[in-house]
Amino acid sequence: MYRRDLITAEIQKLAQVLARIMGLKLEGKLAEASQLFDETMESGFHLPKEILENDDLTIFENWLHEDKLPPEKLDSLSEFLYYELGISAERNLLIAPKLNLVYQYLSDQHKIVHLVNLHRQKTIQQYIS
Repeated sequence: MYRRDLITAEIQKLAQVLARIMGLKLEGKLAEASQLFDETMESGFHLPKEILENDDLTIFENWLHEDKLPPEKLDSLSEFLYYELGISAERNLLIAPKLNLVYQYLSDQHKIVHLVNLHRQKTIQQYIS
């Protein structure tokens, strides 16, 4: 029970950070939003920028399998990645396949499927194709 409470508190903090990033983007402070995003990937998800920005999808896939984030944190990671889409075509091509892998991992490994994620998977196909 204690572990669940810790994860819940951490997810709530991450949700606040995501709201802050989205606010910065709306204010046009893209560099600050990008810096906060990168810091959160590293500190909140143990996802180094080098892995996220690498074109080789297998490197991200290996990280996903080795890091073994709990499903709640993976779902939170999917939120961060989803709201990173739309910045630029290059960024979309980099993020969309990784986001798709997160959704697939949640489904395959944790048997978690959300209707929102299913809809988002269809949406991100436009970035992958």
